[in-house]
Amino acid sequence: MDKIDMQIISLLQKNARTPLKELAAKVYLSAPAVSSRIDKLEQQGIINGYNVEVDRQKLGYSITAFISLELPADRKPEFYPFVESCPNVIECSCVTGVYSMLIKVAFPTTQDLDAFIGRLQRFGNTSTQIVFSTPVPHREISIE
Repeated sequence: MDKIDMQIISLLQKNARTPLKELAAKVYLSAPAVSSRIDKLEQQGIINGYNVEVDRQKLGYSITAFISLELPADRKPEFYPFVESCPNVIECSCVTGVYSMLIKVAFPTTQDLDAFIGRLQRFGNTSTQIVFSTPVPHREISIE
């Protein structure tokens, strides 16, 4: 991966819908050359997909929370399929510490969140933090 690939990734992180012609002009290559580089980055697994960022509140999901779960290692094979099947789970990470899982969720109401936590507690103890605000929203990783 060279400097031009890093520029392409940076531009795509800011706007994945940037037209090839515009990307090409910004990195001083032809559109076919940029397309080829993007294909190569996808094949190498550096670019894993293209996402749409939505305003969850405008879709009725006003509650965002982080749930820490104390999950015994032997319960992971049962837990992973469960958490993957839950549409309200935005992200789930295995982390260090007493609580081995950190789960980001979005729900329309606190009652919905409470019901989910009840289902989750069959795997272990939980601790939940409800998000009041997000001063630094999701952003791209700096590769420059």
